[in-house]
Amino acid sequence: MPSSQPPLLRIAIIGGGPGGLGSAIALSSLDNVEVTIYEQAKELREIGAGIRIGFNCWTVLGLLGAAEGVKGHVKTQVLHRNGLTGEILKANPPPKGPLEFWPQRVRRTRLQSALKAKVPEGTIKLQKRLSSLEDLGSDGVRLNFEDGTETIADLVVGGDGIRSVVREAVFPDHSIKFTGTTIFRVLIPVSSISHTPDLTVATSWWHGPTGHFYGSLVDDPSETSPEEQKFEIAARKVVDPTTDLGKKFSWGVPATKERVESFFTNFDPRVREALSKVPEGDWKEFSAFAGPRLEKLTGWDNKIVLIGDASHPLSGAFGSGAAFALEDGWILARAIEHTRTSRTNNLGAALDIFDTIRSPYYLRMYEYLDQQKAKIVEGKAVNPGQTFEDSLKARINSFGGEEQLSWIYGNNIEGVWKEFLDNENINGGK
Repeated sequence: MPSSQPPLLRIAIIGGGPGGLGSAIALSSLDNVEVTIYEQAKELREIGAGIRIGFNCWTVLGLLGAAEGVKGHVKTQVLHRNGLTGEILKANPPPKGPLEFWPQRVRRTRLQSALKAKVPEGTIKLQKRLSSLEDLGSDGVRLNFEDGTETIADLVVGGDGIRSVVREAVFPDHSIKFTGTTIFRVLIPVSSISHTPDLTVATSWWHGPTGHFYGSLVDDPSETSPEEQKFEIAARKVVDPTTDLGKKFSWGVPATKERVESFFTNFDPRVREALSKVPEGDWKEFSAFAGPRLEKLTGWDNKIVLIGDASHPLSGAFGSGAAFALEDGWILARAIEHTRTSRTNNLGAALDIFDTIRSPYYLRMYEYLDQQKAKIVEGKAVNPGQTFEDSLKARINSFGGEEQLSWIYGNNIEGVWKEFLDNENINGGK
């Protein structure tokens, strides 16, 4: 009689970010699955400042059992301002629905800690920088690491970010480029700017001609003392990428106060006041990269699957990258669970399901961004002499909010999976 236990499935996850951690949680719950995360860093730590957690992310965090550990600042109001004058140009309406699903701005370290706490002990291996992959056919994939070690896996999950080594191995012709956007990130004590008018009353975007200043609280005051509460700053400068030829880093590298402040000298005094409060040595600089859509998120005869930024290099275009990566991992686990039997892994069928669900979702994002870009270009063509104020209003109006982009921010990944199952039943499992 055949064994009721499915065959052992060895899964190697590359990258210990939210996508990698979430995938490990979801996949480790399956029977007879051996999951290992390979992370290149010496310690598992988030680089950055704050992160947006909205309905789509709360939903998948709940499915992973990690929602309780994530708390931050509830975003009851979001303002868009003229960065030069401070004039309020747009105020997003308050959130709707149950309070537990309202968007929050939280420290990235809180999300990481909540996910890490749910990953089975011994799953994460640090200081494992992937150097190459080798397709072994029916025997799986060999992973070679820079420390000289190697391992073999039946499935490799590429969760290694925008500059994915896994993606490069599977799709060598795909390339990413610097977008022209540089982001400077930091967390500072709220107490250092609490006296500055209007700065901490709401999450705010202060838009300028060549960039913007974003500021938000990131802590839940019910669990964080006033002296420990932080304020996030994400300051962006935007240039024509062909004119900025210096070396670029997609991860955080140190930036001096002088360098950051030099890009915002014509901004509202409140913005300049906030920037002046950042201690020397605290700024981290990130370069934004992006690349074209991938036709498939799987490769090497269904032994490789890409998740998160590795699968859709859009450089954080929708501010919901963690949610996308977590959704990827959860859907991957459901697909594998759904297709496994006592006789075969059916891994190919599982990855086909994953690709069927997630590829069209990312295609829709690319199409939306193309449409918005075309509108802006068309506006400039119609009115080539438009002022900064005119272009700013057009840019802000092009932003998709919670209601306009409900298919992103209101996405319920559990409902997406149930819809797939319902359609499969209607079509007779074909």
